[in-house]
Amino acid sequence: MANKSANIVVRVEPEIKKKAEAILANLGMSPSSAINALYHQIIHTNSIPFPITLPPNVPVMEDMSEEDFDNMMKESLERADKGDGRPSKVVFNDIRKKIY
Repeated sequence: MANKSANIVVRVEPEIKKKAEAILANLGMSPSSAINALYHQIIHTNSIPFPITLPPNVPVMEDMSEEDFDNMMKESLERADKGDGRPSKVVFNDIRKKIY
């Protein structure tokens, strides 16, 4: 077996770490083993071994005309000016819940 002496230092949200490590423990794997397996798959597939995509029906700027983009931004600014919105922290927390 190869000498495993290289280190990886990553920062993750504590709750995400806790949930992932609980799942790994149920699978009988350490975080190091999971990361090692992920790296092997990256090398084997020459890619990230799972899809990373946007949710369906999310407007993508590249697919919009300049006029459509300007209208979308104008509508968003008008809603924000009216106070018809949510704080960014709330929005990002909602996004995190849907992702994880």
